[in-house]
Amino acid sequence: MRLSRVRKAILLGLVLLAIGATGRASAGPIAQPAEVLAVPATSVSAKPKPTPVKTRTPKPKPTKPDGRKVVNPRFAGPAGSHMLTGTKGVALTFDDGPDPAETPKMLKLLAQHHVKATFCLVGDNVRRHPALVRQIVAQGHTLCNHTWDHSLKLGKDPEAKIRADLSRTNAAIRKAVPGAKIKYFRAPGGNFTPRLVKTAKDLGMISIYWKVDPRDWEHKKGESSAAHQAKVIRQIEKHCRPGAIVLSHDYAQPDTIAAYRKLIPWLKKRYTLVALPG
Repeated sequence: MRLSRVRKAILLGLVLLAIGATGRASAGPIAQPAEVLAVPATSVSAKPKPTPVKTRTPKPKPTKPDGRKVVNPRFAGPAGSHMLTGTKGVALTFDDGPDPAETPKMLKLLAQHHVKATFCLVGDNVRRHPALVRQIVAQGHTLCNHTWDHSLKLGKDPEAKIRADLSRTNAAIRKAVPGAKIKYFRAPGGNFTPRLVKTAKDLGMISIYWKVDPRDWEHKKGESSAAHQAKVIRQIEKHCRPGAIVLSHDYAQPDTIAAYRKLIPWLKKRYTLVALPG
């Protein structure tokens, strides 16, 4: 049977399509460009991991059960003044001098026992007895400013008046001992105020209070010298601890010097006696 030209053309096209499909199947997958194959799979899809940021949680400041902040015992005096030496050493401090009658006795006693102390000097007394200031320094004791005239209300005065008082006292001390180091200040009666402490600091002085106060200046009516000395000894022995600053007086207090004749040997057996560092 003869095929028409149209049918022959269709049949030929079908044959060619079949041949082409067979060739593609045998040829395998189409090759990919080398640069595409060389790219690691992770480089396309992977995202950089963020660097973790370390944060510090602030430590809460210690407080007491009632919510008040805990104060370092060393700075627990009025307006942040020092109550302790900051070491295990015990510091003996003597106020209100120099006294021409009692200070030489105290200096002699300290020298006999090889003890250094801190003397808190009143400016007007320094003016009248400069030789005693030189003796105090010559024996290696530490100096402390105790105001010009022992004003108990100085801390309430304006800053300018406070500065003038403390500067005048330092000037008198340095007139007696040129170049003297005056690193400390003590308010009469321990009546520190923030303004007083700040002004002393501006003048290069640390404000010192005390941890032990035997009230050697307080003489009760009818109290004998022996009873007073016993009280001073008892109070210091009872309350002294490592690091304590002990308050006493060398001005017009002969019973204090007598008490320390017994106290110093007792203290030396138990503590290291130090002058506050100058």
